[in-house]
Amino acid sequence: MANNTADHPQGNSVAEGNHDGDFGVTMTDLRGLMELRSAEAVGKIRDDFGDVQSICRRLKTSPIEGLSGNPVDLEKRHATFGQNFIPPKKAKTFLQLVWEALQDVTLIILEIAAIISLGLSFYHPPGGDSEACGQVAGGVEDEGESQAGWIEGAAILFSVIIVVLVTAFNDWSKEKQFRGLQSRIEQEQKFTVIRKGQVIQVPVAEIVVGDIAQIKYGDLLPTDGILIQGNDLKIDESSLTGESDHVRKSLEKDPMLLSGTHVMEGSGRMVVSAVGLNSQTGIIFTLLGASEHDEEKKVKKTKTRDGIALEIQPLKSDEAAETEEKEEKEEAKPVKKVNVTKKEKSVLQGKLTKLAVQIGKAGLIMSAVTVIILILYFVIDTFGIQGRTWVAECTPIYIQYFVKFFIIGVTVLVVAVPEGLPLAVTISLAYSVKKMMKDNNLVRHLDACETMGNATAICSDKTGTLTMNRMTVVQAYIGDTHYKTVPEPEAIKPETLEVLVNSISINSAYTTKILPPEKEGGLPRHVGNKTECALLGMVLEVKRDYQPIRDEIPEEKLYKVYTFNSSRKSMSTVLKNADGGFRMYSKGASEIVLRKCSRILDTQGHPRIFKPKDRDEMVRKVIEPMACDGLRTICVAYRDFPAEGGEPVWDNENEILNELTCIAVVGIEDPVRPEVPEAISKCQRAGITVRMVTGDNINTARAIATKCGILLPGEDFLCLEGKEFNQQIRNDQGEVEQERLDKVWPKLRVLARSSPTDKHTLVKGIIDSTVGETRQVVAVTGDGTNDGPALKKADVGFAMGIAGTDVAKEASDIILTDDNFTSIVKAVMWGRNVYDSISKFLQFQLTVNVVAVIVAFTGACITQDSPLKAVQMLWVNLIMDTLASLALATEPPTDSLLLRRPYGRNKPLISRTMMKNILGHAVYQLVIIFTLLFAGEKIFDIDNGRNSPLHSPPSEHYTIVFNVFVMMQLFNEINARKIHGERNVFEGIYRNPIFCSVVLGTFCLQIIIVQFGGKPFSCTALTIDHWLWCVFIGVGELLWGQLVTSVPTHRLKFLKEAGHGTTKEEIHEEELTEGADEIDHAEMELRRGQILWFRGLNRIQTQMDVVYTFQTGQAAVPGALRRQPSVVSQHNDASAAKTLSSPTHVGLSSSSSLTNSAGAPLPAAAASSSTAGN
Repeated sequence: MANNTADHPQGNSVAEGNHDGDFGVTMTDLRGLMELRSAEAVGKIRDDFGDVQSICRRLKTSPIEGLSGNPVDLEKRHATFGQNFIPPKKAKTFLQLVWEALQDVTLIILEIAAIISLGLSFYHPPGGDSEACGQVAGGVEDEGESQAGWIEGAAILFSVIIVVLVTAFNDWSKEKQFRGLQSRIEQEQKFTVIRKGQVIQVPVAEIVVGDIAQIKYGDLLPTDGILIQGNDLKIDESSLTGESDHVRKSLEKDPMLLSGTHVMEGSGRMVVSAVGLNSQTGIIFTLLGASEHDEEKKVKKTKTRDGIALEIQPLKSDEAAETEEKEEKEEAKPVKKVNVTKKEKSVLQGKLTKLAVQIGKAGLIMSAVTVIILILYFVIDTFGIQGRTWVAECTPIYIQYFVKFFIIGVTVLVVAVPEGLPLAVTISLAYSVKKMMKDNNLVRHLDACETMGNATAICSDKTGTLTMNRMTVVQAYIGDTHYKTVPEPEAIKPETLEVLVNSISINSAYTTKILPPEKEGGLPRHVGNKTECALLGMVLEVKRDYQPIRDEIPEEKLYKVYTFNSSRKSMSTVLKNADGGFRMYSKGASEIVLRKCSRILDTQGHPRIFKPKDRDEMVRKVIEPMACDGLRTICVAYRDFPAEGGEPVWDNENEILNELTCIAVVGIEDPVRPEVPEAISKCQRAGITVRMVTGDNINTARAIATKCGILLPGEDFLCLEGKEFNQQIRNDQGEVEQERLDKVWPKLRVLARSSPTDKHTLVKGIIDSTVGETRQVVAVTGDGTNDGPALKKADVGFAMGIAGTDVAKEASDIILTDDNFTSIVKAVMWGRNVYDSISKFLQFQLTVNVVAVIVAFTGACITQDSPLKAVQMLWVNLIMDTLASLALATEPPTDSLLLRRPYGRNKPLISRTMMKNILGHAVYQLVIIFTLLFAGEKIFDIDNGRNSPLHSPPSEHYTIVFNVFVMMQLFNEINARKIHGERNVFEGIYRNPIFCSVVLGTFCLQIIIVQFGGKPFSCTALTIDHWLWCVFIGVGELLWGQLVTSVPTHRLKFLKEAGHGTTKEEIHEEELTEGADEIDHAEMELRRGQILWFRGLNRIQTQMDVVYTFQTGQAAVPGALRRQPSVVSQHNDASAAKTLSSPTHVGLSSSSSLTNSAGAPLPAAAASSSTAGN
């Protein structure tokens, strides 16, 4: 390749009056060029520019040295060609959020009732005081009192305003938090460019047109570019074109590289030609922005239907083919299956939705019955028993009563539905995410937090996660001798040493280097591929240096490179000799490379014949002993192609990678992280099975697994190689059978020599399996591009923050910023904590609800008036709920969380122990309240508050009932801290300052409300005696709690659990329902329109929508042009599925279904232009 670099552009400015006068090419030219593909693009470059070198010259950049990095120059490029940044979608304003909160049906009903109540209180009918209206008007004689009739309506309106503001503020702060988190993820994203001849990493947003970027396996391209030099480069362009086949890139055939696509193989250098809104991804975003308004409504629909949005999914092509075959088979069946790539609704969300539906139904029925009973009682009493006739002038007074009854009914409904629940979920998740950041877990999808608490299995990589990923060569087999330590240079023949050093220096990525330590006396820094670093380290140990060799043979002189990939398991580099012959250096997994060796260098450094039987002996005597010490074995080899043989056919890989000569076999040690064995035993105690999935040799894998504690001596577990695993799980046609898989996975602990497809098959098999008492929830760790499918399929995907490729990070839910297995254990702890926090809150909340609903209902039926007034109910329900959710959702996790088994998918949210607590405390509270209600005036020697007329002043009697009710809730909040029947409810209470301050704060507010709340809160000031009694009854809750705990749960056979996950039967049932487009059973019920005005679900929906900011398109679009996750329309027909060719495609929102009216697939261009980002 010519290395011609020119520092002065030729004076051929492209267009006259060109506003980019300084550069020899305009933004429009480049944009036009980037829209072409393959041969067209090559032709256009040739006709308009000459070659890629000329484009570099016109952009004033050197293909070797890169840009100068001069700030003035960079600024000019920003101004001319734009910045590499796509502006995020505007966040909702606070007023919009207020408006959304106002859409809540229950609040609307309350507002209407309050306005009617207000209107009627100001309307005094003539003759309204007449005797004709009977006792109904009893309390209205007192003029001052009737004037105060407006207070109740106003107070309700006021509390509605408070609720709306609190809700809007919560949504606003959540949105803000997620945008902050998103931008943090963006800022951490860096890309490798060459400036002033130095390879440096710059933040993606700072890349400019004209930069020379280095691209390698696993990168997500942040800009458009034109290839300058490439080795075996293959790109996955499915995110733009929908084609799942990898596209081979080369200077001659197709040099165009597009932003947002993934490098699946190879490496190379490109000159950046378009950034930000001018890149191909940016153009699509601009189009989406333009059509956003027309599609807003449709997109909204899609969003709520699919709980979790789909994201770009990189899949290996064989994987895609597999999916395609599956779809063809499914086409034949009459049953239409919903093919969702991302998980179902998160476990917790499914359970909550279901529970909310059940509670909502109950509340609705109770409130309707309350209103009907009140109205009937009033009508019968007034017109039946008292025998009055309906007089026109009395109508307003009667209506006032009806409005009062209606308000009581709505109050019952408001109390029945746990509005605090979505808030508790949100606070708990947001709090956990913030704290998990400190524990090296960067959570990308909020629901991953709680799903992790349910995890029953973890499939972990070996390298870097369980081991330190700091590799060193500790043994070597060179010249027929097995050295247990790296040999001295004198011990090896100079010819052998020469070829070994050359082979290692040249046949490794030039980006891999060993740099001096940062601190004095520290370890040298390893940059790039860690296995290659180990080999380079060996070169340094034998007193040689790799850098001069690389300087002599720069990357441009490499004739051909076969880069490492998971199917080859080796890497080879070809050099052209001066005599016209070629030499190829190879290295790779020892058993694979040795199979291709026909010679080996002997003690004298001469090649001798290497037969299969010699190979078997070597495997037995050298490789297996190394592997049993937990070493990774790498074979280094070479091959010469003589000039007289002519140039080989390089594409015929099997022929080329053969007849090799083995130079050496080295054993590389990657020590187990010291903290891993302890972390794994914690997982095992917590009931989580850890499996190791690795590409390494089975003996190495077994040795490491034993060191980590994954394999315990004397236990009956399976260690399989990928090949054997596939034989056991596939039938004669080569299809995976779930029944066969179910026989293998429960005992499988180590899967060695596995391909990405094996990993994906294993994860999918475990998730789909129905053997065992609970369905499995699987977490997977991965760092390579090929781990994408498995990370996507898993319930929680962990990507490595340091070693992970962009593709892996994109597919993951949580990024481990320190690549350490112990951080996963922390994530389990936080996940369980989230789950428990929500259960604690539910236990508290449902006790309040049960009591309040029964009190309001029976009170209203017996005394025609709810003992707890609407405003008091709102205080108890909304303010206390909000504060309690804050208090209970911020409990820090303890190690005791890891001493129980995981809940799994089907475990109900409300266990029988919790049900016992809820009902037990409800009994205590109801007995106390009814005693006070019907005998309170005698006990405390005060006036009776029952049957008071319409606008009578608040009575001391009802104030005590209200105050006792709140005190009991306050002390029950302390009981709710424990949900597994523990006795000490105060344990660790000081570790949670938020909890203490909330309890004290609520107490102080209650004092203010009772003493100074007056008419709006229907309270009158109480004496100190009354206060002490109220507090004493409240403290009784704690003692009663001890009594409830003493009752053994297993004796109470009648207790039911609530809030189950979706059961197997339901799943099967729904899959069979034609056109069923949702996995969650609860939503199907909702769709039947049974519950139209019930509040909780509506609120949960809005809250969850914000919670899922990452998955729906509200998140900021990163500078890296990370594609906004999008929702795939799930009921495209089969032909649409064919157009997608695999679930790899960036989804299309339902509005832009992929098929036209005739059902024919649209051309790919049309598909790509509608790439969705909601």
